[in-house]
Amino acid sequence: MSAAGEAAGEAAVVATGEAAGLGEKRVTWAELYFDLVFVFAITQVSGLLHHQHDLTGLVRALVVFVPVYWCWVGTTVQANIRDVDNLRDRLGILLVGLTGLFMALAVPGAYGRRGVLLGAAYWLARVVLLLLLVRIPGVWSGPYGAGVLVSGPLLLLGGLLPDGPRLALWAAAALCDLAAPLVFRRRLANVAYHPAHMPERFALFLLVAIGESIVGIGGSAAVARLDVPELVAVAAAFTISAGLWWQYFVFAADAMRHAVEVADSRRDVVRRIFQYGHLALAAGVIGVAVGFEETVADPWRALGAGSVALLYGGCGLYLLTFGYTRWMMFRRVSTTRIAAAVVVLGLLPAMVRLPALVVLVVLAVLLVVLNGVEYVRVVRAARVVRTAGASAPFVVEAPVE
Repeated sequence: MSAAGEAAGEAAVVATGEAAGLGEKRVTWAELYFDLVFVFAITQVSGLLHHQHDLTGLVRALVVFVPVYWCWVGTTVQANIRDVDNLRDRLGILLVGLTGLFMALAVPGAYGRRGVLLGAAYWLARVVLLLLLVRIPGVWSGPYGAGVLVSGPLLLLGGLLPDGPRLALWAAAALCDLAAPLVFRRRLANVAYHPAHMPERFALFLLVAIGESIVGIGGSAAVARLDVPELVAVAAAFTISAGLWWQYFVFAADAMRHAVEVADSRRDVVRRIFQYGHLALAAGVIGVAVGFEETVADPWRALGAGSVALLYGGCGLYLLTFGYTRWMMFRRVSTTRIAAAVVVLGLLPAMVRLPALVVLVVLAVLLVVLNGVEYVRVVRAARVVRTAGASAPFVVEAPVE
C-alpha cells in the first residue's frame, strides 16, 4: 500500500507533537544523500522504457516505477512528520536507500532473473519503514502494516512467477499502493504536516526526474557527430527541458506550497497534489527524457510512433497534470496549460513521419510560447495584487498555477 501516506496515519497518534511545527522544518543531509539513490533508479526506469516503449513497455515501466517512487515517498513523509535528524533515523533512511539501490539494480532485469531481487528489496524497505514507527500504537493495522503484509509479499511472490502472472501481481501491488491513501483517509485526518518541507521534498524529486532529461540529451549527443543539425537538436531539446522546469519551478512550486499552508485539510492536499500529482509529473518527464535519447543523435531520422508518443505524450501528460493540480488546489481551470496539452497531443500524429529535428523544434517553440503567455498573466496578476494592496508575493502566481 502507499508509502505516500504511510507515516501519516500512524503518526496521528503520536503524543509528542513532533510535527506540530516549531519553526520551519528543513531538509536534512541524510534525505539529500538518500535522493542520490533515486537519481540512479530513475535512470534505470528510463533505460527499461527505452528498450521497449510500446504500450506494453509503458505498463511494465510504470508497474516497476510505482514501488520505487513509494519507497521514496514513504521515507519523505516520515521525515516530514517526525524529527529524523538523529542516529536511529539516519541509519533507517540509509537502509531504505540501500534497498532502493537494490531495486534500481534489479530494474533492467525485473521481468527476468532479477524479479525476486526487486520484490525482496521493496519488502525490506517496507519492513524498515514500519520498524522506524513500531512504537506507535496501531501501526500494524494502518498503511505501514498493510505494506508489509500485502504490497511487499505481492511483489516478492510476483518475482517468483513467470512473466504474465508476475506483471499481474505487480500491477495489483501497485494499485494497492495507489489506493492506500484513500482507504486509510480517515486515519490520516489529524496528521500535522510541515507545510514547507513537503513541497520542497517533492520539488527535489521532480528536479531529479528533470535531470534525467539532461542525461537523455547528453548521452545521445555524446556519441553524435555534433555538426550543426545535432547542435540545433541539442539546443531544442534543452529548451524543452528548461521549459518543463520553468512551468513547475517558476509558476507552480510556490502555489503548491501556499496550498499546503492554507488548506483546511493538509492530508488531502498531500494525497492529491503530491502523492498522485507528482507521480504523473515525474512519469511525464521520464517519457520526455527517453524521447530525447531517440532524437538528438540522428536529427534527420523520422522517429516513428513510439518515440514521438514518449516525447509529445510525456509533455502532454505533464501539462495536463497541472490542470489537475490547479483544480485540486484552487478549483480553477488551468486554461493555458490544458490548451497547450491539447495542441501538443493533437500534433502527435503529424510528427510521426517528420525528422527528429523538426519534432524537437516544434515542441520547443510551443513551450516557449506557453511560458511567455503565462509570464504575461503573472505580470498582470501582480499589478492587480499591488493595486489591491496584498502583501504575499505568492498570490501573484496562484491564479496562473
